[in-house]
Amino acid sequence: MRVLPVGRDALLVEVSSGDEAQALHAELLRRRAEGSLRAGEIVPAARTVLLDGVSEPGRLAAELTALRLPPVPPRAAETVEIPVRYDGPDLADVAAHWGVPAGEVARVHAAAVFRVAFCGFAPGFGYLTGLPARYDVPRRPTPRTAVPAGAVALAGPYTGVYPRSSPGGWQLIGTTDLVLWDPARVPAAVLTPGTRVRFVPVTASEPAA
Repeated sequence: MRVLPVGRDALLVEVSSGDEAQALHAELLRRRAEGSLRAGEIVPAARTVLLDGVSEPGRLAAELTALRLPPVPPRAAETVEIPVRYDGPDLADVAAHWGVPAGEVARVHAAAVFRVAFCGFAPGFGYLTGLPARYDVPRRPTPRTAVPAGAVALAGPYTGVYPRSSPGGWQLIGTTDLVLWDPARVPAAVLTPGTRVRFVPVTASEPAA
């Protein structure tokens, strides 16, 4: 673990894996909730966690360097279920990469329990982990100029759902009508770091929301 100062009252903690970043994020949230950590924003990423608004950053940096991370605790909140029509244009390519029939992609993907590791790219976009490493897929060699809102996609070890139309190079395996980001809603984002997620297959005639 490496702890770097950011400005006068922030720290960036670098760890060696995404699992460690999730464990560190959960532990820091726990300590802030119990009052033993004074910090403002605690923001996870792929292999880092940023702490902003820290009191006594030098002392905290020394504590973090010696910290032994516990496992990621189970989240008490209910699991978010996202209904999906597995009808994406890259479904056949993903199936070929996995070495399974196209119809097997939905079964494998829906059987996994996902966790939002971190958020980024666009408001409401969560990077979800949960598929075994053998199901990692590469990004498309040429990104699409427009991916529709609600597209369920894979890239590397992550699953993501595009909250709005945007360019993107992930492999598209399905679609959902669930609105993941709405500034008029509280909270605006359905997916936040640590949230557990299940994808529920629906047929083409069923609503995916």
